[in-house]
Amino acid sequence: MRERANSATAPPFAVMDCTLLLRMSGLPPAYNMRDLSDRIASCSDDTLYHHFCETLLRPTFDDPDYRNDFAVWAKQGLGDPVLAEQLGIIDPYSFASLTELRAHVHEIIEERLAEVSPWAPTARPGYEFRFTEATIVVFDTGERVRRPHDLPRSIARMSDGSIYFHFLEARRRPPRQMDDFSAWLREYPGDWARHLQAIQGIDVHFHSLPTMRRALADSLLGLPDT
Repeated sequence: MRERANSATAPPFAVMDCTLLLRMSGLPPAYNMRDLSDRIASCSDDTLYHHFCETLLRPTFDDPDYRNDFAVWAKQGLGDPVLAEQLGIIDPYSFASLTELRAHVHEIIEERLAEVSPWAPTARPGYEFRFTEATIVVFDTGERVRRPHDLPRSIARMSDGSIYFHFLEARRRPPRQMDDFSAWLREYPGDWARHLQAIQGIDVHFHSLPTMRRALADSLLGLPDT
């Protein structure tokens, strides 16, 4: 059994930041609902992950109703609010794997196709869906948080990239598959159960990154000065 470090020897929390390098996936665009279903069935895991999870990191001038690109396109490109709503409520972090997420999304679109058959909603010219994926570039900010008491103040200063990397992207990393804040607190000497529960209660699906930052900082207020 691995022993916990004491507070004097516990490793600090290393604050990282990240950005995305976008590239085309190589898939043909989707012009209609049938294309969308077929492309999702065959696209790479990175493409599926990008359109569901990395959208929060992309700069945008509007605040769409949904957090994933497929739901947004179903509404704005295909003009199908029913499919948009069905796709928009999917929480990608609730699935154990991207394989399970892909199967669920594909099933929803196929069921919708059966409902509207033989008509397949089609996007207007110029509004086709283009599949992209991204490489995440991570860099060390040099900042170190040495005590849990200082974590809320550090989180309040973090960039959107840092929040995304530590709170969302971390859930994809084996073997822990949990956010970095919770993982660090679990290893730090002390009783953090109340704060860990508060972190787990934050909605990662519907919140924007700035809202998550505020919720995280609030959830960790009152940490003892160890």
